[in-house]
Amino acid sequence: MENLMQNNKIYLEGEVISELKFSHKMYGEGFYTFNIEVQRLSENRDILYVTISERLIANMNIDLGSKIVVEGQLRSYNKYVEGSNRLILTVFARNIKLCTEKSKNPNQIYLNGFLCKQPVYRTTPFGREITDMLLAVNRPYNKSDYIPVIAWGRNARFCKTLEVGDNIRIWGRLQSREYQKRVSNTEVVKKVAYEVSISKMEKFSDDNSDNNDDYIYKTNESVDNIKSEYLEEIDTIKEEY
Repeated sequence: MENLMQNNKIYLEGEVISELKFSHKMYGEGFYTFNIEVQRLSENRDILYVTISERLIANMNIDLGSKIVVEGQLRSYNKYVEGSNRLILTVFARNIKLCTEKSKNPNQIYLNGFLCKQPVYRTTPFGREITDMLLAVNRPYNKSDYIPVIAWGRNARFCKTLEVGDNIRIWGRLQSREYQKRVSNTEVVKKVAYEVSISKMEKFSDDNSDNNDDYIYKTNESVDNIKSEYLEEIDTIKEEY
């Protein structure tokens, strides 16, 4: 189980920009959600969604404007929204503290998982190369998180050669991005996409291919419910770059 916990790690430094909102209770433990604003190296910022246990904040005030450090994992779940299932991404906090000193990189994530759909390679009108992927990251109790991942440039060229079931390790950052989706001839709605932007990656292989095949088979069964939604989103936002 300890190895599974190491497959998915995220570190964020940022400012709390929303009040805590009760989300759900599980086995007598309450969970809350809030938004954190994380500065990029550029002037842009990412607005990210955090889920946290009441037990982690029992002796801590998470007020608007608080500067905090969040460490945990990036989780996904299906939620029925506006008549269809959507893939929701949230940072599941395992540790939280006040940020007393800023680091050089306030947004870091590491994932070790399996490709569960064929990579989608494309180029922008300005010639920038992009590859979209969906990564299944295993976690304890036979569960998996399905995480949209995006690669650029030479990483994009490498990723387009990957196949479903390949095991890859990636380092990067979690980003949010607004885009517009046309829902009718006269109506356009604003939406937010969340994805992991790769800065470094490697393809991993070992001698346990049979075990990997079993895992991939289970993953492909589970991902069928979200694949069409994810592909539709790619089609919608790919012109935004």
